[in-house]
Amino acid sequence: MSGAAVRRLRLVVASANPDKVKEIVSILSASIEVDLLPRPADLPDVVEDGETLLDNARLKARALSSATGTAAVSDDTGLEVDALDGAPGVYSARYAGENATYADNVDKLLRSLDALPDGGGRRRARFRTVALASFPDGSELWAQGTVEGTIAVARRGENGFGYDPVFVPLGEEGGDGRTFAEMRAEEKEALSHRGRAFRSLARALAEGAPVHRARQS
Repeated sequence: MSGAAVRRLRLVVASANPDKVKEIVSILSASIEVDLLPRPADLPDVVEDGETLLDNARLKARALSSATGTAAVSDDTGLEVDALDGAPGVYSARYAGENATYADNVDKLLRSLDALPDGGGRRRARFRTVALASFPDGSELWAQGTVEGTIAVARRGENGFGYDPVFVPLGEEGGDGRTFAEMRAEEKEALSHRGRAFRSLARALAEGAPVHRARQS
């Protein structure tokens, strides 16, 4: 990818998670002139065995870009809970096991906090997302978004996915006491970690002034 300003892009959305794909498409489409292509159904899942969120986002985007010959965009997201020493972190999607459901992961999180002597205290936590675009020439752009919050003592709300029913963004982040799952999609996107990461990435793509830029070695 050259340093010239990009007016319109074609990006394959690398994620195999339909809930993430829906959010990514919504955020990017509202932020930049872009044609977003679905992940080819015949491509196998990418093994996300990186040690960091950036590693996993890069693995997915590079694999799809290589397989399709088209620029690809991906993300990886982790929930970091202070009382659990930053867990589940990079293992958020499989916190309760390789085939864990959203409910399994939330159940394990709440049990882990409840098992602490003080129930996790203030239960301070943050969502962190790394959004990355990988190009066929080996170059990439990536950006990070975070939102601080707390973990509720029980699920609240029917919207969203993953840990949304128990994550309450702080007031200084734009929260109003509701969990992400109690918010409408557009409310969540306005202040969420994924919204922040992908809006930052979109600005970098549109302006040709990346937040982070790297080339494969």
